[in-house]
Amino acid sequence: MLQHTVRSLLKVDAFVDGNWIPSEQRFSVYNPATGETIAEVCDADPALAERAVEVAYKALPAWQAKTAKQRADLLRAWYQAIMVNKQVLGELMSSEQGKPIAEAIGEIEYGASFIDWFAGEAERHHGELLARSADDKRSWISKQPIGVCTAITPWNFPNAMITRKVAPALAAGCTIVVKPAQLTPLSALALMQLAAEAGIPHGVINMLPTSQAKAVGKVLTEHPNVRKFSFTGSTAIGKQLMAQCSSGMKKVSMELGGNAAFIIFDDADLDLAVEQLLAAKFRNAGQTCIAVNRVLVHDAVIAEVEQRLITALSKLKVGAGHEQGVDYGPLINQEAIDKAQLLQQQAIDAGAEVLCGGKVLQQLGPLFYAPTLLSNVTATMAISQQEIFAPILALQRFSSEAEAIALANDTPFGLAGYFCSNDYRRIGRVAEQLQCGMLGINVGIISQVYNAFAGIKESGIGIEGSSFGLAEYQVTKTITLGGFT
Repeated sequence: MLQHTVRSLLKVDAFVDGNWIPSEQRFSVYNPATGETIAEVCDADPALAERAVEVAYKALPAWQAKTAKQRADLLRAWYQAIMVNKQVLGELMSSEQGKPIAEAIGEIEYGASFIDWFAGEAERHHGELLARSADDKRSWISKQPIGVCTAITPWNFPNAMITRKVAPALAAGCTIVVKPAQLTPLSALALMQLAAEAGIPHGVINMLPTSQAKAVGKVLTEHPNVRKFSFTGSTAIGKQLMAQCSSGMKKVSMELGGNAAFIIFDDADLDLAVEQLLAAKFRNAGQTCIAVNRVLVHDAVIAEVEQRLITALSKLKVGAGHEQGVDYGPLINQEAIDKAQLLQQQAIDAGAEVLCGGKVLQQLGPLFYAPTLLSNVTATMAISQQEIFAPILALQRFSSEAEAIALANDTPFGLAGYFCSNDYRRIGRVAEQLQCGMLGINVGIISQVYNAFAGIKESGIGIEGSSFGLAEYQVTKTITLGGFT
């Protein structure tokens, strides 16, 4: 496989029907660590979105006619191309998104794992022979590709959120059109270059960078040839897009907002609890949908937990992604900084206390936020009810198991949850009662390709990854054959 340089993977045009499509209208992509402009990127309009869907529709018959092994071989070639170029892809991602290069490379590997996994799932998926209802009839279930798919992906994981949708779509025999986030389109376009080199046929994957999110999103959700739409982003936007899909009764997958609680019980191993809390919170500077939002600590151990966290946070290194040993980088933009500061100030005004951090690290730049610990936070504060999406730990106290469960469940969201305990009886009780689609017990990193990534309540519908992920891009057809006698 060809090994690229960053410059050779820096693509700035839309990718439709296997071709790079330029436009006079462009938008700027910035490095959040420095504020410098990285590239001027094609601003795809609704007309190009229409064309991309039509191209995907035209490419569909030939792609779904390929055998499962043929599709799997092409996916594996794409996987290999990504892995060969993971260092360059990581550097490119770090420059446009801000996360440390080592963390960015980790995302490249994670994203590639979905391509590898669903290459295997393409060959493992099967139908089902049904019980006979009569001597002269035989019935079976066939799993078939749903058709043209579209997707809108977020800026916080500009590689993995694409591969997690595109890989199962292609494995099932679907074609797809993707709109990456305006803030981070370069990682997406680099993936298209590698897909083309791997031999993915023209029109099977199409990529539309754009600043015209609402207009292009309308095409992707309402075009009559689209049969499946997938979105990762906020619950508010997800509801709007889902409503748009309803006019055509399109199948949807929605991975939406979260408000994860991390419960530390009085019987927890506190060294482990603090270690896993940091892992679950500070990845990508807290800018993940499954990041810890509320830290619930038992009265008996909260003073000790606070002291351990003050010590741990003092050791975190904040800096630009290319620097060695950096734990996290800048927030994505000024809007993110403003939100973090507002939530923090509202909490302070309502009685919370800043134990450490709580400020912008101006010596590094305007988008670097110090690792922050707030105590005396309550459930009624806005910081407990909204996604923080910043490196702020907000501690609440509780006095009983029942109270902890009630506090954790007191949210319209249900994406991820976490708790630490050494009591196996408690582990069983609490695991059954917490209302979330994914749960980490004594562990803060819960995402991997084998796991079903799914939320409940207003955190979304549908499943990504795991053995269930392929079905999101398939339809079930029951076939009955008569005349056996």
